[in-house]
Order: sequence, then structure tokens, then C-alpha cells
Amino acid sequence: MKDIILKAENISKQYRLGQVGTGTMAHDLNRWWHQIRGKENPYLKIGDTNDRSTKGESDYVWALQDINFEVERGEILGIIGKNGAGKSTLLKILSRVTAPTTGSIKFGGRVASLLEVGTGFNGEMTGRENIYLNGAILGMTKKEITSKIDEIIEFSGCERYIDTPVKRYSSGMYVRLAFAVAAFLEPEILIVDEVLAVGDAEFQKKAIGKMQDISRSGGRTVLFVSHNMAAVKSLCTKGIVLEHGKVVFEGGIEAAIDNYFQEVQLVNDGRRVEIINDLLGVFTKWFIRDSDSFIISSDEKTNICFEFDSDENLKNCELGLVIRNFEGKILFGCNSRDYEGDYFDIKKRKYIFDIELVLPIIDGKYEIDIALVSNNNIIDQWVSETNLIVKNKFESVLDRKWRGELNLKTYFSYDELH
Repeated sequence: MKDIILKAENISKQYRLGQVGTGTMAHDLNRWWHQIRGKENPYLKIGDTNDRSTKGESDYVWALQDINFEVERGEILGIIGKNGAGKSTLLKILSRVTAPTTGSIKFGGRVASLLEVGTGFNGEMTGRENIYLNGAILGMTKKEITSKIDEIIEFSGCERYIDTPVKRYSSGMYVRLAFAVAAFLEPEILIVDEVLAVGDAEFQKKAIGKMQDISRSGGRTVLFVSHNMAAVKSLCTKGIVLEHGKVVFEGGIEAAIDNYFQEVQLVNDGRRVEIINDLLGVFTKWFIRDSDSFIISSDEKTNICFEFDSDENLKNCELGLVIRNFEGKILFGCNSRDYEGDYFDIKKRKYIFDIELVLPIIDGKYEIDIALVSNNNIIDQWVSETNLIVKNKFESVLDRKWRGELNLKTYFSYDELH
């Protein structure tokens, strides 16, 4: 028989855009009048789906709609989805920071949450005092907290500053101490949002190891939200995928990650691929060599190819490539001159630029930027809306270093490839 420690039934959350609370007094009176007559809240029948990419027609939006799932004791549940899918809203409801508009949640134990850096800490109190404060909030006795405090301080790595007010801590120190308190004071359910990304690589490894530990040996349950798919894959046993505020998949963690990437497994059909910033239109498409999709495996050689059709002769050319993460930060950049050592010339013909890369990076979607320069003038530069999809074969890449190779090959005729 299943030992269910958390059960969410028909959870929905509605917000009114531009308003604090539930809106105007007229709306509140209307809700009250329907309630005393035994009628349903009239505003539950309206509202747009949670899709930040489209313009809505209503002042109401459903951040979450009809969320149902169960978590067994000792299970580590990964909650994944794009930015704005409703992950943080769901965790706030599970942590009782905010109430659902409809639905209910049943818990089988104490809940500790790490939702934002420094949540629950008093800035004027020292790290040691905040440990006791958080422990008391979790329902621990002073004796229980004292028995764990040395382990908490040691794990956090903040021993030197433990008697300093936490308002002087860095964001990384905040997270270290907050995680240590939540993990060592033994709540039955630990909820962790993306905050671990604030910590350094060494602490992330330590925290993931601790969560695995408390689940396997302590029988405690962890709910984990992260965009780091390598961490999700190595830590979680089960996953749910959120999209536009709804659960679109629930199952094993590998299947959940595959489902998350499924929507962007685009097949190359030989057409131009959604050019955003295109100066002269000389780039015609890009593709992965020997593949019919835009998905690559990390730590393996990959050939990213760009078709180029020049209608003029160009001298002293160089090609630059940049790969960015979902936040727009540049993770990798290379230039043909770094590897070829000199400029190249282009004639009025079709070419294919073949860039060979090895990218030992975490699972995710990455943006491709490409530029061609002649005599220090940009001839063509564009960003493709079709993402490069990386799927990691390893449990963790936190210790791996970047390495990349670029070979520029120009083919005088596109037909020579067939």
C-alpha cells in the first residue's frame, strides 16, 4: 500500500492583473453575496490561461489550473517547466505562503521551504539566533535544535560568521545557512526552489548529496524545482512537467525530462529558420550535421552547420559563433580566426560553414548567435529562435570544464554535399 505524505487535489490559483488582493470592493461584495446564497464564486468562470507569450482578454489569469498529484514518503519529486509555467506559485501554495483559489492539500508531516534567498531570516539576528528561530517555526524544541546546531554550522560553512547578523551575509551564505537549517532540523517534507543556483558548484554538489541522503536514509520527502536538468536527473525519482499552469506530464524523471524537451524537438525541413536579426539575408538556414533535429548530446563532438549564400565577393572575412543560456548569458564564444589563424575570402557562391564543437554542459535549451564579418564590417548577423537542445548523458557536470573546437570549412557549392 502506498504511503502518501502529500496529496494535491484540484489546485488552482487565480490572480487579478494589476491588483493587490482580490481586486475591488465591488468584486469582494459580489463574491460574498454569491457565498451566502450557496453559489459558486462568479470569477472562477473567467480568466485567461497562464501564457505569458500571448496577450490576454481578461483582467484575471489562472496561474495554476486543476493541479493533481501525489507524493510518497521518501520520494524526491522534480517539478520542471519553462519560466512562467507556475512552478514557484505551486511551491508557495504547498509551503502555505499563499492559499489556493480552489482545491486542497493534505500533508503527512512538517514542511520546510527554501523559496527565496533569506526567506524566514531576521536580518538583525545572528546566524545562530536564526537557526533557533527557524527551528522553532518548524516546531522543534530548543533541546532538539541544540543537538543539531554544530552539524548545521559545519555543513553551512559559515562558522566564522555564525554570530554576525545575517544582514551582512552574501546571498550565497544566506542560502548555505538556510539550506543547512532546513535539512538538519528534519522536516518530513523539504521544498526547494531554484535558490540553490545562488550557491557555488561545491555547495550545490553538497546540497544535492544531502537531499539524496535524507531521502534514502531518513525516509523524508523532497520537492525540487530547478532548470538544471543534470541536477534534476541525478537527484529526483519522479517528475511532473508544468506548462501554462497545468500538469502536462507525470511519471519517471527521465520520461519527464524527455517530455519537457519534446516540444522543441524540431525537424529540419530545409527552410529558413526564424531569423530575428538579419542584415542582408545571406544566411539561409542552420542544422546539425547527420541529424534531423536540433538535439545534441553533451561531451560529444557535434557539427553545427550554417548555409550561406553570397551575392557578392567578400574579402578578409571571419565567422563568429556565440551560445547563450535561457537567461541570455554568453556561455561559449568562438571565432574562425582563433582556429584558422587568418581571414578568408568569399566569392559569389553558396557555402556551408561547419563548426565542430564539444560542449560538456547541462541539459537545457540554448540560443545560437552567428555573425559574418568582412573588413571589420558586419555582413550578416542573426539569432535563431530555434534553440539548440542539449541532453546530458552524465549524472553531474558541475566539475567539468568548457572545451570547444572550431573547424571552418567552406564548400564552393552546396550541391557538393549530396
